[in-house]
Amino acid sequence: MNPTALRLELRRSRTLLIWLGVVTAAYAGFITVFYTNVVENAEAFEDVLKLYPKELMAAFGIEANFADPGVFLGGYVFNFLWPLIAASAAIVLATRVAADADRGFLDIALSTPIARLSYLSGSIVTQVVGIAMLAVAMVGAILFGDLVIEPNFQTVSVMLSALHAVAFGLAVAGPTTWLAVVLLDRGRAAGIAAGVLVLMYLLNVIGALAPDFEALTALSAFHYFSLKDLINNGTYPVVDSIVFVVVGAAGWALALVAFRQRDLAA
Repeated sequence: MNPTALRLELRRSRTLLIWLGVVTAAYAGFITVFYTNVVENAEAFEDVLKLYPKELMAAFGIEANFADPGVFLGGYVFNFLWPLIAASAAIVLATRVAADADRGFLDIALSTPIARLSYLSGSIVTQVVGIAMLAVAMVGAILFGDLVIEPNFQTVSVMLSALHAVAFGLAVAGPTTWLAVVLLDRGRAAGIAAGVLVLMYLLNVIGALAPDFEALTALSAFHYFSLKDLINNGTYPVVDSIVFVVVGAAGWALALVAFRQRDLAA
């Protein structure tokens, strides 16, 4: 990997990552502080939630016993905020190569001593660093808010949740990078990646609402992104994290192979 290519990618991504980090930290911190109010008024919140359609509750991953730490953080932060933030960062960063091709910048960059694989490797490392930074911002804000509330969340469990959150983001970034290389069209690559994520989300919701279609949830990445058990009792989803990392790594490997052979003039 060429250090120049990496610095270029990090510099071009800093504004996006800073603003996403600010939004993520502000939201996660505020929601964490709000948890005290939920615990103190648990029965009232349960009554209010009964008024909403079960379809809406399933869509947001909200279950019974909303005062439960895993259910609360899962419904308000990890299942709601993180997929939006991770997908936004992953898709924008992973399709950078296609955007460069659209603008004609790719030819200029590759006319320098920077090799194709070094150029794309810089983009891949930037994706990993960016997603990790956002996960740290989210979990850091939760832990900061946790300092001023009672009862407290399990600190180690919340910290470990960042690893699974990063793994989810990598599973989005890897295949999206491959799409960007194959299509060399940012709009199409981003649209397909976003469409697949929306379809997966719907499959997960449908499986939760209709037991007859529960098997469909196995096709959804969201089915494997549950942190309730980790937050409540420290049970880390090792297999699910491994699956996410493998999917991300496979996507990047295919992208590197395809980019090396890709006719950029086509």
